[in-house]
Amino acid sequence: MSTLKDSLAPIAIRGRILSFDTDPVPSKDNSYTYIEKGIVLIDGGYITAVGENIRIPEEAKIIDYGDYLICPGFIDAHVHYPQINIIASYGEQLLEWLKKYTFPEESRFSDKKFALSVASFFLDELIKNGVTTASVFCTSHPNSVDAFFEESSKRDLRMIAGKVLMDRNAPEGVCDTAHAGYNDSKGLIDKWHQNGRNLYAVTPRFAPTSSPEQLEMAGQLYSEVDNVYVQSHVSENVAEIEWVKKLFPEAKTYLEVYQNFNLLGPRSLYGHGIYFSDDDIELVLSTGTGIVHCPTSNLFMGSGLFELKKMYDAGVSIALGSDVAGGTSLSPFSVMKGAYEIAQLRGYSLSPLQAFYMATLGSSKTLHLDDKIGKLAPGYEADLVVIDLESTSIIKNRLQQGAQNLEDLLFAQIILADERSIAATYCNGNILYQRNT
Repeated sequence: MSTLKDSLAPIAIRGRILSFDTDPVPSKDNSYTYIEKGIVLIDGGYITAVGENIRIPEEAKIIDYGDYLICPGFIDAHVHYPQINIIASYGEQLLEWLKKYTFPEESRFSDKKFALSVASFFLDELIKNGVTTASVFCTSHPNSVDAFFEESSKRDLRMIAGKVLMDRNAPEGVCDTAHAGYNDSKGLIDKWHQNGRNLYAVTPRFAPTSSPEQLEMAGQLYSEVDNVYVQSHVSENVAEIEWVKKLFPEAKTYLEVYQNFNLLGPRSLYGHGIYFSDDDIELVLSTGTGIVHCPTSNLFMGSGLFELKKMYDAGVSIALGSDVAGGTSLSPFSVMKGAYEIAQLRGYSLSPLQAFYMATLGSSKTLHLDDKIGKLAPGYEADLVVIDLESTSIIKNRLQQGAQNLEDLLFAQIILADERSIAATYCNGNILYQRNT
């Protein structure tokens, strides 16, 4: 990994350029900028110019990526860093999976040294996959949050994260209390929220593992702190939904539980939403809540098939998430492929342009960060990824056999690419990953 601020000089990056201006679903016309031979100029951690004919300062370092594709850095809007060690754990659906794998693993994060080593590995893997921003679940231990933000700060990353709130229906080693959870979260917010590029999310794991008192105090935190986030899970699994009905009989739906504790609104991010009713969709829209589609997790855990077209047609703000370690890969290509396959099973073809939009600008809009990231334009933070469009022999063969346009190029990446296609990742103008050639 390169040292931050390798050079104070501007950087001019040459290659193909793709960046979205609007959602391509209503009409792809004028929804994106694609330049075959373009330049992205970076200075002081920000993009200062994008185009074909740009004056490059004499002192600038020029990096020519040839036919590689330069895009905004990918965004993972729902991921659990403490679960990276249990990825690909066999044979359970959600509730049993938590008991068998997740809770035992997360109990280890009271050890700060262990948490630092896992956070470092996790972040390096994200960057290697071209992900420059994520909304991250830590554990119930404050050490896990400090470790994550310390490692994120070293890399100068734009990250959202928070301490899991969980005071019931889980082993003692991963539980807090309502008051301890509030106080710990308040202290972590004061320490990390808007410190550098770090942002904090109030993080009840999901309604069944928080008492009404804890959810009420989580709602207080959300209302007390400017620009703080909320992240949790909703309507992921049929057995989970039935459990919520028993625990919160006063709520008409699972989503309404969070509304009753003032946990819906701008900058609230809820993973899954597979089994939403029309009332749930209306509640999401009326509160400005974001939903994160986690396709590889939904398939791996046997949770269900997200109704992307229905949500899109209703106007729901949707981001994409890996949900590792329920999800099976940190690769955005794997996530986009899963989204495509689930949409196919629902009778809808997710276009390559829509998928790349969702993984970049679309997710940044859901995260309320679309004025900072998700786009290659002057004034935006210089988070970007460079993609080798022919990274493997099978991709190269496919493209040589008849790729007709940009959408063919992108679709081949979605279906066939993985971390080998990431040639370089830039975060805040720094080259944090460069593939060995």
